[in-house]
Amino acid sequence: MVGVEEEYLLVDPRTRAVRPAAETVVATAAERLGDRVGTEITRFQVEVRTDPCQDLTALAEQVRATRRATAAAAARHGLRVMSSGTPVLGNPIPPPITEGARYARSVAAFRALDDEQSACACHVHIGLDDQELALRVSNHIRPWLPTLIAITANSPFWAGRDTGYASWRTMIWARWPVAGPPPVFHSVAHFDDLVGQLHATGAILDPGGLYWDIRPSSHVPTIEIRVGDAAPTVTDTVFLAAIVRALVDTAITAIAAKEPAPDPAQHLLRAAYWRAALDGLTGSAIDVRTGTAVPAIGMAHHLLTHLGPALHRNHDLDLARTTWDWIRARGTGADRQRQAHQRRNRLTDVVDALIIAADQANRSRA
Repeated sequence: MVGVEEEYLLVDPRTRAVRPAAETVVATAAERLGDRVGTEITRFQVEVRTDPCQDLTALAEQVRATRRATAAAAARHGLRVMSSGTPVLGNPIPPPITEGARYARSVAAFRALDDEQSACACHVHIGLDDQELALRVSNHIRPWLPTLIAITANSPFWAGRDTGYASWRTMIWARWPVAGPPPVFHSVAHFDDLVGQLHATGAILDPGGLYWDIRPSSHVPTIEIRVGDAAPTVTDTVFLAAIVRALVDTAITAIAAKEPAPDPAQHLLRAAYWRAALDGLTGSAIDVRTGTAVPAIGMAHHLLTHLGPALHRNHDLDLARTTWDWIRARGTGADRQRQAHQRRNRLTDVVDALIIAADQANRSRA
């Protein structure tokens, strides 16, 4: 089973700046989506989720439906919905925080870290109800996280300026005490001990504060991969889901064959995160197996080759190849944002390219 959570930003159609109206839009969207739509920490953000799906065709249909419903709900209140990892325009600091005890506790505990949390992601859940297996799968997947950052990069702009990064959202999250690549887990007891220590020391407030980019879900029987920026199109979302499902399946096959998980040095993995966030697919990557700089596009191609057997078994190989060719031709979301800006040197054009309209959501590559 595969499902996704997507986070969007609400924007003013006149100024294209983010607007704090999440509670109102969520209440309207819930008329169609029920509990599959909710708020996030800032009032600029809306989160939606799909149901668990057996295949990517069903997943794509659900992503289109949730986007369509959210866009329609926002339009009823004179707003638009944008799918970007960061706000392009607007975003006062500190942002308006959604009411609720958990968010208030977060602001009290982490202070200015919450000031730049108008950052949006695409999380992929893969059904896995064995926690020990999920932790072993995490160990096998973690070396590939920088490559996923490069492929999904969609946050080059932040509040009116080009950051110079492909995924500025990745850098925003890197400041949190429990974020980025998870450690190697030796057992469920080891995981529980780590979580207990982090909670006891105040580094997390609850299990939901484990912001590692791979984690066993705290509320559903899945493993959750959280590394991707909010995806600009349905095509990008479904491609990420295909890759993540193949990564999990490939890891399970390796575990069954008693293959040890690669264990790159944590300092190399963190450096590879930074490089992937900086360059996306257009520059260099750090190969954590060798500690050398290599072309980022080559690392992505190596990942897809590595996943070929699993993609074939899942009947996703044709989709993956077609979408990969499309991304190589058009660029990542970050590349497309910059292309939109370069045409007339207007950030409003970037927002317009990212807005999800009810009719556009019907077309996967809209």
